[in-house]
Amino acid sequence: MSATQSAAGAGVEARPSTRSEPGRPGSAAAALAAAVLGFFVITLDVSGVNIALPAVRDELGGSMSGIQWVADAYTLMFAALMLSAGALSDAVGARRAYGWGLGVFTLASLACGAAPTLGTLMAARVVQGSAAAVMVPASLALIRQAFPDPAARARGIALWTVGGAVAIAAGPVLGGLLTAEWSWRAVFCLNAPAGLAGFLALLRAARSPRHPAAFDLPGQLTAVFALAALTFAVIEGGHDGLTGTVLAAAGVAVFSGAGFVAVEARRRTPMLPLELFRRRGVSVPVIAGFALNAAFYGGVFVLSLFFQEQRGQSALSAGLMFVPMAAITAVFNYLSPRAVARYGPRTVVVVGLLTGALGCGGLLTVDTGTPAWPTALLMIPLGVGGSLAMPALTSLMLDSVAAERAGTAAALLNTSRQTGGALSIAVFGALLAGGFAPGMQESLLLAACLLAATALGAAALLPRR
Repeated sequence: MSATQSAAGAGVEARPSTRSEPGRPGSAAAALAAAVLGFFVITLDVSGVNIALPAVRDELGGSMSGIQWVADAYTLMFAALMLSAGALSDAVGARRAYGWGLGVFTLASLACGAAPTLGTLMAARVVQGSAAAVMVPASLALIRQAFPDPAARARGIALWTVGGAVAIAAGPVLGGLLTAEWSWRAVFCLNAPAGLAGFLALLRAARSPRHPAAFDLPGQLTAVFALAALTFAVIEGGHDGLTGTVLAAAGVAVFSGAGFVAVEARRRTPMLPLELFRRRGVSVPVIAGFALNAAFYGGVFVLSLFFQEQRGQSALSAGLMFVPMAAITAVFNYLSPRAVARYGPRTVVVVGLLTGALGCGGLLTVDTGTPAWPTALLMIPLGVGGSLAMPALTSLMLDSVAAERAGTAAALLNTSRQTGGALSIAVFGALLAGGFAPGMQESLLLAACLLAATALGAAALLPRR
């Protein structure tokens, strides 16, 4: 693929920008710091909110499907808008797009904290997810432009993923502590100081070049309709059965998905150039990223409810259960690039996927009588698997495309990841509706099979080095 094509996949020549700015001393470090802080608040919001969901239901009311929508309203918009957000990042410059996203995300977080009803909270979560969709591809594009050397870029990506790992570790504990001592509302307000710190770092980062990019409205609309309708059908179908509304939503999902593929195949300036999938360095990370997020975030959702609603633990106690997994995850996030340099991405990705599958399999032995420490230890492989594989997958994805396509590549990878997280919460929540204990077993078994199958596919498709 030509390096003169825009990062949005528009097929337009990228003219040299007159608005870029030479790097200043410390600007690369500032860009990395801003990117890490942004990813931190995005992940902190997810991990902390999962712990707070029972408290949200207690105060605002609603059913299991209601709290599923509190989680999925965020991840749905996150996934659906990611590809257009990648085009926005390339068109206006990663630094400016990131600043916009961070500002809106911080304000939306405060709106979540002040929400008087469940519907208002869901609406604010939609805005949060939309802002997060802008932030993630822009943050990775910032790292891509700040570190043109592949080795330095790999280290930067590893630190970026460590920011998410630290948030995973801090989120359940802080979410549980804030929920127990104050209110679930404080969990959302926690994003404000981190957002402010990210702004201060961004001010010192160099300006980003702009590349021509076209907004693909038909592609964006069909993507939103397909994901929203599919999520609705899974969540509501799991609780109400195959009603006429659920079947209609499923039909809209299929029709919109087919429409998205048709639109992208025919447009001169598609939001998602379908030829990207011909590269194994793109297709494998997309599939593996989906599987890893489906297993991890679906597992966290189920376990958060299990600890509080089945074992009777407090929000703080439930949050502490995730600490061993998250702490070790942060270490393996940092070690992953070194493992890739020594063994190659194929080995690291396959080992990571299989480790996650074994973690889900081990959790099948957990029930309400299992002591806390063995349960916490059995959760560790699930986190380790993702922390090993994701930095390798991200580097593989960015190294497989031209620099001008960094925004689109980052958006595509994270779209697949967030879609995996949203659909797993929908599917696992539907399984829980049939009975918590069997639903939890079915959810973990499904996650284990998905990761194992993906590992076999990655082993077959990726080169040995």
